[in-house]
Amino acid sequence: MNEPYGVGEDRLAHYTCHRATRPIEVDGDLSKPAWKDAPRSRRFVDLVTGEPALLDTRMAALWDDRALYVGFWLEEPQVRASLTKRDSYIWFDNDVEVFIAGEDCYYELEINAFNTVYEVFFVYQSALRRGSRFDKPEFDLYTREVDVLSGFQDGTRHGKHPRGKRWAFMDWDFPGLKTAVRVDGAINDPSVVDRGWTVEIAFPWDGMRGLFADRQFPPKNGEMLRAAFFRFESLQYNGKKLQDPIGWALNEHGVYDSHLPECFSYLHFSEDPPEMGRHAD
Repeated sequence: MNEPYGVGEDRLAHYTCHRATRPIEVDGDLSKPAWKDAPRSRRFVDLVTGEPALLDTRMAALWDDRALYVGFWLEEPQVRASLTKRDSYIWFDNDVEVFIAGEDCYYELEINAFNTVYEVFFVYQSALRRGSRFDKPEFDLYTREVDVLSGFQDGTRHGKHPRGKRWAFMDWDFPGLKTAVRVDGAINDPSVVDRGWTVEIAFPWDGMRGLFADRQFPPKNGEMLRAAFFRFESLQYNGKKLQDPIGWALNEHGVYDSHLPECFSYLHFSEDPPEMGRHAD
């Protein structure tokens, strides 16, 4: 019998996503009144072990009739980035990532400190069939830019994931996505000790509908969404890399693998306004 891949339900994070009490314009400034009200998550933990992250990392989420909003606060003494072309392999830089689980699919977003975006839409191969809801031009295997995750070339995951292989649509863009970054310091300047950076994201509900067959958005009070929140960091000193990237997350996965919807956290939507200045821990 195969060993379980990932952690159990008791290790997953639950976050209450409150309705925003003020309009949110995405500019990367998380000192705005709306975000001051939002409860920040606990400190992120190591993706594998669950130990607290070396650098303080937290997220918060809000929603209104237009979109789901996510903010990240990242402690970072040396803010660095190199990639500026959209859909570059952002994981080669320090980054934050959001995954959103759908029905037979999920979505991945990565952002670096230059606000460079990488997006992918994953569909499980068993679900992409003629006549299915994915049988449309945006998921055409012959005309779109497509890769495979958990194939034979992916030795770290192949044969371990319960849902098996999935098609990765590399040219899919989340409709209406907005992102912004602010750096508290001097990016790529080792002579300055930075405080960190913040990331602000808006996922319009119209784009979210593509992840589900017939689910309605905005959500209703008490409804839930599965999502994951990550930070990947490669520590450097005097221009030299000290180790390969390490992963921090809202909850651990037990393995170094972010592509585990079964281990994604729970967002619980509430119509109630957030409590002023409350933190999750």
